Amino acid sequence: MNGIARLKLLFLGDVFGKPGRNAVKRIVPRLVHRHGVDLVVANAENAANGVGVTPDAAEELLAAEVDLLTSGNHIWAKREIVPYLDAPGSRLLRPANYPPGAPGRGHAVVETPDGRKLGVLNLEGRVFMKDLDDPFRAAERLVAELAAQGCKAILVDMHCDATSEKNAMGWFLAGKVSAVLGTHTHVQTADERVLPGGTAFVTDVGMCGPRDSVIGVRKELVLERFLSQRPVAFEPARKDVWVQGALVDVDDDTGRARSIQRVQERDEES
Repeated sequence: MNGIARLKLLFLGDVFGKPGRNAVKRIVPRLVHRHGVDLVVANAENAANGVGVTPDAAEELLAAEVDLLTSGNHIWAKREIVPYLDAPGSRLLRPANYPPGAPGRGHAVVETPDGRKLGVLNLEGRVFMKDLDDPFRAAERLVAELAAQGCKAILVDMHCDATSEKNAMGWFLAGKVSAVLGTHTHVQTADERVLPGGTAFVTDVGMCGPRDSVIGVRKELVLERFLSQRPVAFEPARKDVWVQGALVDVDDDTGRARSIQRVQERDEES
């Protein structure tokens, strides 16, 4: 360790339905033990049957050694999640750049048992998505707020469609946060690196869900929609389930990332 204080972070891609939840429950404790992980953050916006998240689904993940949940554009899909977002001490975030008055909050501070802090910021992009408040200005403001709360280590979940928008956020926050990690596409990219100033970045960390699918959905249903151009109800696939994400090693004294490593582990029980 060379006398360097480290904070090991595990960030999990979009957890997709019951197959994803089960894989997280089985695999995350092993990853925590194997890599000496201090804190776990997971994107849970698709944890309930592939679209949205319910309080029960959120609690199931939080009981599986996950410390905090982020989300994205599907956070509003289940009505019952709204009071959960607003509940005191809620550990589920919604994107911070929704208009003022939206339920819940978009950033939080979590701590290790020995008191080390991690600031977490959840953002949603605008390219090919909703016309929300500017995520870049929101990031600038809220990163400063988290730093003022004593967070040297800050992780940003950048939830959006366009790879360009994710890359732009990485460069915008380079040297200002520990990690900018992309979610939403469910496809893990191979561009992980540490940007100048010590910011770990990857365009998309992937998905915790079935790979024998089209981004988590039964492939025959997706093909029917593409071929017929008619509405088709989607259902989660079940086979070949993987947990995907990223491990980030942070210098706890400076908040700078030392390394980033992609995670891909198959749930052998799927």
